[in-house]
Amino acid sequence: MNADLKQSNLELENALTEAGFGKFHLLLFLLIGIGYSCIAMEMTVISFIIPSAKCDFDMSSSDAGFLNALPSIGIVFGSFFWGALADVVGRKWVYTVSIFLAGFTSLLSSVSQYFTLFVFLRTVNGFCLAGALGLSLPYLGEFQPMKYREKVLCFMESWWTAGIIGLPCIAWLVIPLKFRYESLYFIYSSWNAFIACTATPLMMLGVWAYTFPESPKFLMEAGDAERALEVLRYMYTKNTGNHYIQYAIQSLGDKGISIIGVNNNTVNRPKKTLKSTLANFKAQVKFLFQGQHLKSTLLICFISYCLLAAYYTLMMWFPELFSRFEHFESLHPNMSTSVCEVSKVFLSEPGCTSEVNSQVFKNTLIIGLACIPTSLWLPLCVKRLGPKFFIITCVIVAAIVTAGMYFVQNSIQNLILSGIFEAFSSLAVVTLYCALVDLFPTNVRTMASGLSLCFGRMGALTGNLVFGYLIDLNCAIPIVMISACLF
Repeated sequence: MNADLKQSNLELENALTEAGFGKFHLLLFLLIGIGYSCIAMEMTVISFIIPSAKCDFDMSSSDAGFLNALPSIGIVFGSFFWGALADVVGRKWVYTVSIFLAGFTSLLSSVSQYFTLFVFLRTVNGFCLAGALGLSLPYLGEFQPMKYREKVLCFMESWWTAGIIGLPCIAWLVIPLKFRYESLYFIYSSWNAFIACTATPLMMLGVWAYTFPESPKFLMEAGDAERALEVLRYMYTKNTGNHYIQYAIQSLGDKGISIIGVNNNTVNRPKKTLKSTLANFKAQVKFLFQGQHLKSTLLICFISYCLLAAYYTLMMWFPELFSRFEHFESLHPNMSTSVCEVSKVFLSEPGCTSEVNSQVFKNTLIIGLACIPTSLWLPLCVKRLGPKFFIITCVIVAAIVTAGMYFVQNSIQNLILSGIFEAFSSLAVVTLYCALVDLFPTNVRTMASGLSLCFGRMGALTGNLVFGYLIDLNCAIPIVMISACLF
């Protein structure tokens, strides 16, 4: 690595250490952590409203599959846009604007009266979520002293799990409420209020994020050492309570950080521009698809596509499948049946009901809680067993469980298999992105992660569209396809 780059990095690391670790970092951790939980909820909120909203929008199962795929459509197009923009205008502004707009578009969708407009707003919502999701860890990590950085970032997985567990709790409180306003041109019911409940915190977080400073690492890379020093002094004052004059670092390098390109040549960039960012983007993509990294890139993209196609498809459809089982068992108590038979009976029932059995929310909460043991297993054993062991084991277990869903005979069996699938498939997803650290060099690691995420979202998009189209035509086909993706 270039000596100037090493010196700049050491200088910044020393400055972050001198700024201390305390109140500022706690507030930032709460901002990004709560935001992470809200993003997790927002990405799966559609799955909870489908059983209730299908009557208002007259949705078929294929429409529901399309609606479930909308966040993935937005994220596929938004990931690289927000990433490139963050390299030009800064982490703080992209995070602030994207999370606020995600909440605002979601709030607008909660009062939408037309399915087409609802689809458009949820797609834009997914596009905006891509910015907040992609910037959460980098923005948080760039403020942390090296001593605490890894530990702080590892805790973010707990915030995501909290969001997955919290969403069915909110849905359980709001959706069953017996209120509905209906006029000639406007309808508003409990599922609309549920969306508003998950959207409002995102907007509030956007306002709160505005009060935080820009990343000092970004400012240094942009050649603005003076503003970077001001941020570090502010952090020092917040953490220690001392006057900024007492901060040990009096100056930082004023030439920015030398950036090492993918060809390992040194490129001095005092200030990033859109043109230089796009040029670097093109060079990194080219580097990933040639030489020794071609095989790893193709493998990671393929695994990500198949794994996330299975994970996000079933995760988004679990509430609807639970709802169908509960509906069937309320009509035919103590009668055994399969998932496919439940769907046939469900379709043959005349009329449309928007009422959701409370057991649906309980079941979804249970499969969220099922992720806790495996999330604790990973950090305890990953160094001893290795990421490869976890990925292979979790994918095989998830594949077997998915195939077993075809043979379930009641809602309890369906719940048990769903919980096992959620626990092991989510663990495989986390481990896959951890494996990227060892597979790719630092200078292209972020791009490899973004490329993998993009392919994963395309898999989620394809999976939801196919599952929604086939679940009522031939239930066995989508189950076999998802199991085959995992094998």
